Amino acid sequence: MEKDASDPDPSRQRNGFVGVLYGEFTDTLNERVRYSVSLTESALTVQRISSSPDRTKMVFNLTDCVGCRAYRGPDSADVGAYFTAYFYPFKRRWMSAGVTRQRVEQCFRVALVQDPLVNLQEAERWAHAIRDASVLQAPRRDGMMYTELRRPCRTMILVNPQSGRGQALQLFTGHIQGLLTEASIPYELVITERQNHARELVRKADLSQWDALVIMSGDGLLFEVINGLMEREDWQDAIQTPLGILPGGSGNALAASVHHYSQSPPAWNEELLLSCGFMLCKGLVGSLDLVSIHLASRQRLFSFLSLAWGFVADVDIESEKYRHVGPIRFLMGTLVRLASLRVYQGRLAYLPVKEAPKPPKGSIKANRPPPTPQHPSLCSSLPCRLIPNASPKPKQSGTNSNHNTISDSSNNVIDDNRPETQSDSKTAAPVDALLPGLDQPVPESWTVVKEEDFVLVLAIYQSHLAEDLWTAPGAMSDDGVIHLFYVTAGISRPALLRLFLAMEKGAHLACDCPHLVYEKVRALRLEPISPQGMITVDGETVEYGPVQAQIHPGLARLICG
Repeated sequence: MEKDASDPDPSRQRNGFVGVLYGEFTDTLNERVRYSVSLTESALTVQRISSSPDRTKMVFNLTDCVGCRAYRGPDSADVGAYFTAYFYPFKRRWMSAGVTRQRVEQCFRVALVQDPLVNLQEAERWAHAIRDASVLQAPRRDGMMYTELRRPCRTMILVNPQSGRGQALQLFTGHIQGLLTEASIPYELVITERQNHARELVRKADLSQWDALVIMSGDGLLFEVINGLMEREDWQDAIQTPLGILPGGSGNALAASVHHYSQSPPAWNEELLLSCGFMLCKGLVGSLDLVSIHLASRQRLFSFLSLAWGFVADVDIESEKYRHVGPIRFLMGTLVRLASLRVYQGRLAYLPVKEAPKPPKGSIKANRPPPTPQHPSLCSSLPCRLIPNASPKPKQSGTNSNHNTISDSSNNVIDDNRPETQSDSKTAAPVDALLPGLDQPVPESWTVVKEEDFVLVLAIYQSHLAEDLWTAPGAMSDDGVIHLFYVTAGISRPALLRLFLAMEKGAHLACDCPHLVYEKVRALRLEPISPQGMITVDGETVEYGPVQAQIHPGLARLICG
């Protein structure tokens, strides 16, 4: 369909193709109603054929098209054939302001001759042309490098039926199943049955049978899948399997982030699910940063979302009891924790990003120069101390919880002196060249935070911490940056509440809060001193104690069209 700009515009031929595919077809319900239909490389234009001069023309952008199919009608006496194109354009909401993607289908009857086979061949020609053109018109973001999923894309979809309010499977059948059928995406549905089921499955699966792994759950199931892939002997190939996310949990942070990266208007709940399903069907694949996290027990994990200590981790875990109410559980947990605000003692150090961009206007302390302590910090001069018997007993969770203490994996045990190398001669794990051993002081190039009293420490590498928490407005899935936030002691309860309310619109950095600090870093170390507390990785509880992390830019691949 491509043509040189210097060539004259091609003439349209009835039911033919010369640069523009053109045809005349009847309405599927009324044979007396006829339409002229033209297909260009970017749009499908439909106009009713009428003697009236005021004829309505409808233009459907192929960027919004997920598929088209041709078929015979149910009546064997009908010589006509049919083709139906499926679009999900942005349209105004019925009951509220703004726009969201909504399903629109256009169906036409082909009856050129009395031969049913000839008519079906013509319908298939149109369906094929529309599918091919829509693939070329997938929505691309400026400055992003994409690859495309193989077509047909053989997809394994893992669903956690207990995630969120326990409705993930119903949401799949009600909103996603039909969408995949319209896009002609073959898939196998796998229902997870227990904690780490997905981790075990992808660790052993024959990945050559699949072009993509898609998770229909909260963020916890993707955490399992990524760590299962990284535990394989062929992890370097395995982690290149494109990963997709469909929101079915309470937080849905990555789904909200992917939607944000697409530059689409804000969406929540089923609208967010439809948006992520649409991007899955369009099949564009970008890069996804992963963060390598080392715990005091020498366990190594890989994270795609966040590392949290203090207020954020407390709310995430303690709000589990409100899981049945859905995403509002986090608001309820926030209010409960504000009522008895805790302060944690600990040491924090990080390796700042060189030549980081200027902070957003109004951000007083973002990317501030490293403080110069009057006395050397223990974190810089001594190894991080282990705290024996200091952590609370790990929370026991059944299948109804996404938040579980992470179990050890023999493939992820690291050497104390060289945490950056965990390998045999056959399969070398990603090298953490920026991290010393947890028993070694941090390098001089690191910044050591002089404060030791914190309300929260949050390292995040996506834009959203939940559907309604735009935590790192400048973050991208592949920016190679850990966005480090911490709040020091002394902040009032109303001020902390204002920060989280402002975070709904990504405006918290403009609150001029002297207790909030934001840094862009490549690596960090956190050493809790308080004997009790919780640390979470991607919303999952891990052992309480010293932890350090380093980002690996573009290590994984993410479906993010």
